Amino acid sequence: MEYFIFNGKYHAEESLILSSNSRGLKFGDGLFETMKSCNGALQLCDEHFARLWKGLQVLDLKLPKQVTPDLLQLEITNLLKKNGHYKMARIRLTIFRGDGGLYDEQKQKSHYLIQTWGLPDDIGAWNSNGLVLGIYTEVKKSCDILSNLKHNNFLPYAMAAYHAKKEKWNDAVLLNTHSRLSDTTIANIFLIKDEVIYTPALTEGPIAGVMRKNIINVLTAVNRKPIEKPLSVDDLINADEVFLSNSIYHIRWVQGIGDKKYANTQTQKIYSLVYPTKR
Repeated sequence: MEYFIFNGKYHAEESLILSSNSRGLKFGDGLFETMKSCNGALQLCDEHFARLWKGLQVLDLKLPKQVTPDLLQLEITNLLKKNGHYKMARIRLTIFRGDGGLYDEQKQKSHYLIQTWGLPDDIGAWNSNGLVLGIYTEVKKSCDILSNLKHNNFLPYAMAAYHAKKEKWNDAVLLNTHSRLSDTTIANIFLIKDEVIYTPALTEGPIAGVMRKNIINVLTAVNRKPIEKPLSVDDLINADEVFLSNSIYHIRWVQGIGDKKYANTQTQKIYSLVYPTKR
């Protein structure tokens, strides 16, 4: 049996914890953070908690004063041990507002939920077969103060993932309301053209990925700073190479979109620079 932590207490995985009046359930009123651990150590945890705390400020979500990043990190570590996830594991930390209607929150109280899952030992290894992507156009991402957050109103990504599964793609590229590149269902996207690296600017609506930031920092240190700018679908199709980044898989090479095929020479070099640092 595996367990999760809800507001500091352990519960068996089948336990019910939400009321029917939960704003998190009714309105997606909350945030989440996905992290990875290796041998019990959280990777890039300072960056993850910095992003989470910034999101709490944007949404005006208030945790009890004693719930700090240090406390949450300790509880995550203890839960990993309790669930026997000693090697590679994925952690999801969700924070959501308490009960109430749209205008009548009953208490200025937020809840937190910690879950862990074991991962294969080779997670993050170079994907020599490459990913097949498609472009999802039915739902567009907005470009506003919520766009860079990992908030619980995840419908654009959920719908894109559902579409990708039907089309047998490995992932789907989401566009913003200007029909330019945003990100994919679970990753940030990078293009390489004539050895210059590009990624959509944060003003274009992608989630502000921790691994995205880490890749930019690593590449900047070796004088290969990616250019952050608006990117079109034509930019994507005409790129020489494409790769994705996130906290769990690190860097994954994209081998094709439709009839377009991509090389991976530069991507492999970038992978070697960044690995084994994780998003």
